[in-house]
Amino acid sequence: MAAAATKRLRAEERAIQRSGGEADIALWPTDPSDMKLWTGFIRGPTDTPYAGGVFELAIKVGPQYPVVPPAIAFVTKVFHPNVLFRTGEICLDILKAEWSPAWGLQSACRAIVALLADPQADSPLNCDAGNMIRAGDTLAFHSMAAMYTLEEAARTPWPTPPQHA
Repeated sequence: MAAAATKRLRAEERAIQRSGGEADIALWPTDPSDMKLWTGFIRGPTDTPYAGGVFELAIKVGPQYPVVPPAIAFVTKVFHPNVLFRTGEICLDILKAEWSPAWGLQSACRAIVALLADPQADSPLNCDAGNMIRAGDTLAFHSMAAMYTLEEAARTPWPTPPQHA
């Protein structure tokens, strides 16, 4: 991994540790000796079908970070128009063309929480979810999303970040 990327990621890690993180986001390097892989957890936003769920994210950072965005995918299955159900791939503009080096891993996770609260059904990765929303069938969408949250994310406890030596 490029030295600049590693330096930036170590700085982000220190900032998260100093601040104690955020109530709805937990984030740390999966292996502190390899800064390119991170583990993240987000809480489902209140007043959404994802409320009460804890969703795991896999984060892969390339050597050109922060110029190039990280690849972030849901590990936890989630029913959402902007998430490919099978792989967890996320369609979010700031993880693609709208990325800026001013963003960091924590702010990218914040954007994913916001996306859960405000699905964009115009160009969905999950066509079933997108079609429900576009057809105005919010009851069907909310029911499916809540069912998958209950089955896949509701029993996951909020994690305690590992203490690395």
